[in-house]
Amino acid sequence: MDESSTGWREQGKPPTLFKRFGFGSYGQTRAFLDALAALSEQAGQHPQNINFGTTYVNITLDAIDGKVLGAAEHAFAARIDALAQGSD
Repeated sequence: MDESSTGWREQGKPPTLFKRFGFGSYGQTRAFLDALAALSEQAGQHPQNINFGTTYVNITLDAIDGKVLGAAEHAFAARIDALAQGSD
């Protein structure tokens, strides 16, 4: 697994990006999830898996082509990071 400076971990077979986001309250977590849903619809890209609790959200993004993580997946991850920063 390779972890970038953004905190996203690249995993191999199948290729995915994974990151855990932490929040101070359930309200912040919920606001992030709502914003993520809107972003996903707008971008036409959806996380492969979302797991969450009261103050955290785990997100896994898969390769669009199922084979290689590219610029589109990394750009979507960066947009998710921006959402998380706005939820603080």
